[in-house]
Amino acid sequence: MSNTDILESSYIRRHLTSAQKLAIVEASHEAGAIVGEVARRYRVGLSSLVKWRKLAKEGSLMGIQEDTPVVGQSEVKRLKKEIKQLQQLLGKQSLQIELLKDAVTIAREKKLISQKPLPGVDDILSE
Repeated sequence: MSNTDILESSYIRRHLTSAQKLAIVEASHEAGAIVGEVARRYRVGLSSLVKWRKLAKEGSLMGIQEDTPVVGQSEVKRLKKEIKQLQQLLGKQSLQIELLKDAVTIAREKKLISQKPLPGVDDILSE
């Protein structure tokens, strides 16, 4: 094995632009293309190409194209759960406000509380 063979068989660590990654992924999807051969042809690691293909399949290809960080599925799942919890909390708060409005109205009708404007309460009632 000569020095040339060693240099040709080793992969050099380099930063590829998003356009280059996209071109390599598209080449690996061509009819009859073998992923390992495409990786060797473009001198990228097979694991890198497989990762880029997976990201493209998950719809994260734009992340590669725009050089923006790609959000993982676990992060998306966590954020969706947090949104759901916040929506439930907002619903509970809205219900409490409606109940308090009704309670103030009833209490005023029965003269249990002052008819004078209550700071903070009448602002909510007028909404």
